[in-house]
Amino acid sequence: MTIQITGKSIEIGDSLRNYLIERTRSVLEKYISYEISGHLRVSKENGRFRTKCSIMLQTGLLLEAQGESSDAYSSADNALERLDKRVRRYKRRLKDYHSNFTRKKIKSQTYSAVSYVVQPSEEDADDENIPNDPLVIAEMKRPIQLLNVSEAVMQLELTEEIFLIFRNLTNNAINIVYKRNDSNIGWIDPADVKTEKL
Repeated sequence: MTIQITGKSIEIGDSLRNYLIERTRSVLEKYISYEISGHLRVSKENGRFRTKCSIMLQTGLLLEAQGESSDAYSSADNALERLDKRVRRYKRRLKDYHSNFTRKKIKSQTYSAVSYVVQPSEEDADDENIPNDPLVIAEMKRPIQLLNVSEAVMQLELTEEIFLIFRNLTNNAINIVYKRNDSNIGWIDPADVKTEKL
């Protein structure tokens, strides 16, 4: 298990580092028996501590959780409790996913996509109701994995993301699963959508 621990606006001492490593190890070794790597980031903003955990499994699945508290140790505990709940909920499926990994590795493929945040048009910028905040533009490559819908839902629920784009194993079409406001999961499959000619 390889765990990297970093701090933002906080000095990570040996005591906190050892606590984070041991606590992460105790949470994950209950359910996951193969090699993993991860990154824990502790930050401090406005007197509150936030711990964000990102754990990459050997199968390519990413587990994410975050916690917040007025104490660094409590924020780590909150994040790792959320991670523990997610792993516990999916432990059987994670084991099945790991056992099928070698078979799937041969036939699965990923596609690269670039993610952008687009600047609003000049018409939108003139509108007084839109706040005049600075625009953040992010470009990053993200893999688009070949998954079935249940695997995509599992992967979405194991992360802090609000949506996941994937190529559907059934029909090879680009699909999206997303977290809805009513706490359910939505699924967009444009493969069966027929467009009318204008």
